[in-house]
Amino acid sequence: MTAVDFEKFVERLADVSAEAIMPFFRTALAADDKAHGGAFDPVTEADRGAELAMRRLIEATFPDHGVYGEEFGHLRENAEYVWVLDPIDGTKSFICGLPLWGTLIGLTHRGRPCYGLMSQPFTRERFFGDGEAAYWRGPARGPEGARGVLETRKIASRRCPKLAQATLMTTSPLLIDPALREHFHRVERGARLSRYGGDCYAYCALAAGHVDLVIETNLHPYDIVALIPIIEGAGGVVTNWSGGAAALGGAIVAAGDPALHEEALKLLGA
Repeated sequence: MTAVDFEKFVERLADVSAEAIMPFFRTALAADDKAHGGAFDPVTEADRGAELAMRRLIEATFPDHGVYGEEFGHLRENAEYVWVLDPIDGTKSFICGLPLWGTLIGLTHRGRPCYGLMSQPFTRERFFGDGEAAYWRGPARGPEGARGVLETRKIASRRCPKLAQATLMTTSPLLIDPALREHFHRVERGARLSRYGGDCYAYCALAAGHVDLVIETNLHPYDIVALIPIIEGAGGVVTNWSGGAAALGGAIVAAGDPALHEEALKLLGA
């Protein structure tokens, strides 16, 4: 079975997660702190409810598949197919009422990411890809969009071979590992523009050709696996800071242009 065979099922997962999440968005929602004294790491009832809804659907449909979710950990982690879930990537934005968050649904086949979707149910947008192509679905332009009509478009990262012309994003420089922060700022100082915030949305903006470079550290697999087939399908490159596979998380650099990725890697490793 190929990733394409799972496309409709992934849409169902996005639907059930949205049904669990949206009643809580922009409400007086309490957040627990998973860090227990470290840097604030919030989790909400919406996070837990959405992941449970997706896990139940996976278990009922593909009982031999594995699942790895942010809130409830591993199940059959050595299965041929493993679903990698982050119900709300960007919980800090979520609890602030900002729409810069999304549900990440990734699928690996024998350990390699083969399909990914990012759903932003408030804006009614979805970004998805299989490593060969990537797409955006959202409100149509003009009056049709106002009437609720959705359109689907193929997306592509933009050509930007030089850091001096690049737009760089990171969720926050304070989240960069302190030992690596100066390496990040070395790249930032060379960029034309840097912007903070976005979490998973920043990577999707890169795939859609609006951002050129995203650099972060301390990512978990559930933060990045779903985004890899989208970025690569759009023509971009995403690796760790050593140029290796990004699927295990850690320090990550994504670029829309391979030449820009190489320039960033050199500065990050210098």
